[in-house]
Amino acid sequence: MGLFDLRRNCWRIERADKAAVIIDACDYYRVIRQAMLDARHQVLIIGWDFDPRIKLDRTDEANKDETLGRFLLGLAKAKPHVAIKILKWDFGALKTLFRGSAIWWIIRLALTRSITFKLDGAHPKGCSHHQKIVVIDDCFAVCGGIDMTGDRWDRPAHADHDPDRLRPNGRPYGPWHDATSAVTGPLARALGELARERWKRATGETLQPVTEAPEIWPEGLEAHLIGAEFAIARTRADYRGHGEIRESEALFLDMIAAAQRFIYAESQYFASPRIAAAIRARMMEDDPPEFVLVNPIHADGWLEQVAMDATRVRLGQIIGRSDTHNRFRIFTPKTDGGEDIYVHAKVMVVDDRILRVGSSNMNNRSLGLDSECDVAMEAAGDDEMKVIAGLRTRLMAEHLGVEESAVREQFAATGSLLATIDALGHSGRTLQLLEFEKPSEGQKFIADTELLDPKNPDQMFEGFTRRSLFQGLRARFPRRRRQALSSA
Repeated sequence: MGLFDLRRNCWRIERADKAAVIIDACDYYRVIRQAMLDARHQVLIIGWDFDPRIKLDRTDEANKDETLGRFLLGLAKAKPHVAIKILKWDFGALKTLFRGSAIWWIIRLALTRSITFKLDGAHPKGCSHHQKIVVIDDCFAVCGGIDMTGDRWDRPAHADHDPDRLRPNGRPYGPWHDATSAVTGPLARALGELARERWKRATGETLQPVTEAPEIWPEGLEAHLIGAEFAIARTRADYRGHGEIRESEALFLDMIAAAQRFIYAESQYFASPRIAAAIRARMMEDDPPEFVLVNPIHADGWLEQVAMDATRVRLGQIIGRSDTHNRFRIFTPKTDGGEDIYVHAKVMVVDDRILRVGSSNMNNRSLGLDSECDVAMEAAGDDEMKVIAGLRTRLMAEHLGVEESAVREQFAATGSLLATIDALGHSGRTLQLLEFEKPSEGQKFIADTELLDPKNPDQMFEGFTRRSLFQGLRARFPRRRRQALSSA
């Protein structure tokens, strides 16, 4: 029996005529620019953030003055019949007011006849629209973790001082690791349906599907999979007659339960008690699978650090007490010079058999509050398993600063992710074992009450004494054990 269960851990299962996983925004921005140039009818951008001042193509051959805003204006002029629709989270739009010329670019785009710019406020207070989807002519779609905004672009080398890693104001920012997926065929059409549904909920406008358009596949983009079946998993909070959806959470739990040998995952956060409970249950088995989690060393922004970093410590301690086989590890990537690489990717690989890419993080918000969308596939045979293994190998090689062949050979010899990382780890560019810093009493309070990472909209307005990080673990722990953990 397969992993995917319609209406429980996924919304749709559709074929992708072609599919590729794109690692890091350098390649993604080049790909999406080319795809938009090939549009004949409609470009639909659904995102958490959008900054028209960023540059998409930063190759030597690129027009160095071409920002995203200039590109879209040029596309609208060259192809006035192509409808360009942009939807951005409404609260996040407040940041635009403090981004210099960004607001004027937004106004300029919005005043262009074929460009429509809207804000998405179709969610409960405190929730966000977090999907990152682009659909072109209903025949090419992108779904993953990368927004078209600042501080996202980087090359896989994640150099300490990349001269192109600059904000629109010219200031440099740190190394950034990310991932997304590109697909065609029925899967792209299904993502188009999801994007149009989101557009209607946010704006009230009904967009018609594109029924006749030639296939788009940007030049130079390698198709990793041909004809693979993918599931689409969503998160959505209950709001104005549209019920709660927790497919993303269910799929996480089912993927953890399905692992036989290992799980390799990249996530911006690790703060979900339910996911932690599922991992802990596997670690208590006689022969548990390995679990390698790649996280940034700290969350982005002081508020997120207070909430997410402290919770990660608390959950890591709980799992560690039950991990008698030493199979669970959290690593953080470093540059050649020892600088921290920020991990924004949301990728998960199980046994080189199951692949997942999307916008969902391993925290409460992604699993119950914010709008999310992930795509996942279960290999139908050896060829697809080799593709998944190749993607996992590439990710590990990128983080370890070694050739992919070194990862393949070491993993073939040991059969172990942890042994491979231990053997290939070195100073400089590498995966470093995350050392937990003991949280302060204030951080422990925020983590244990889930003050900044509630599980659902109602919890945001509950009294603190009615909430506990350990509620998500109650089914896994006897009462005496819970009391001990709460005082840890």
